[in-house]
Amino acid sequence: MSTWWPVSLLGIFIQTAVWAQTRPTDNATFIRSLYRDTAYTNLKARVVQQFAHTGAGRWGEFVREVDEDLLTNRKVIALTFDACGGRYGSGYDRQLIDYLRREKIPATLFVSGKWIDANPDTFVRLAGETLFEIENHGFNHQPCSVDGQSEYGICGTADLPDAFDEIEANALKIQCITGRRPEFYRSATAYMDEACAKLARQLGYVAISFDVLSGDAVPNTPAADIARNVLTRIRPGALVIMHFNRPEWNTAEALQVIVPQLQKQGYRFAKLEDYPLKAINR
Repeated sequence: MSTWWPVSLLGIFIQTAVWAQTRPTDNATFIRSLYRDTAYTNLKARVVQQFAHTGAGRWGEFVREVDEDLLTNRKVIALTFDACGGRYGSGYDRQLIDYLRREKIPATLFVSGKWIDANPDTFVRLAGETLFEIENHGFNHQPCSVDGQSEYGICGTADLPDAFDEIEANALKIQCITGRRPEFYRSATAYMDEACAKLARQLGYVAISFDVLSGDAVPNTPAADIARNVLTRIRPGALVIMHFNRPEWNTAEALQVIVPQLQKQGYRFAKLEDYPLKAINR
């Protein structure tokens, strides 16, 4: 873990009565508060200086310094679900989450600051359940880039300072609401450059990609296709990527096929925090 973590930042929101009374966590208010805090701005300045001459490196879903599966040979997999927010979907797939609860299936939920803004009470409830692990999907749900790369029509962060905010501001936001600092970061679209993967690790986070792509991010993909994508590609240690912010699509229906089939094959389910992870060329 990095020694750069600015512990004093927590005092702004967690250790004061102001947090309990006003809950100032909407993205616009939250970032203004951070920009007024010297611990945050000093840390940002040090990071920008350290990475000033670091090239972007390769761009993609599987770049150096990114983890993609659990380090195990046993039939254990991790179901991970993203909540994107903004125009990429701020809904809540209650059917999917309720199914995980009924079946007691642990899962890792990657949430953006924008999704939290749209679902504050739901987020607090999810964060309070030990069945779920809450992780970082970016402050504004932007692919993480030091030079403005974009993917799937989503504009990435413009530069290193923007990339810093995308990672660190959302981690702080999650911690200020839940009391737990995220361990893992998945960039929007899962695309990031090598510089941002290094940045995440310097800040104390593990950058995450995936091993099995469910395909549920494509609008209205049939449940049978989503299930087939997962079931034909699964293997021990796999990280499966799905979404829980688009209830109008077919992820919940697919999951109710996927889980029983995997259980019949002897698979168990784990959260990311439960196992060491396999890195790509670290």
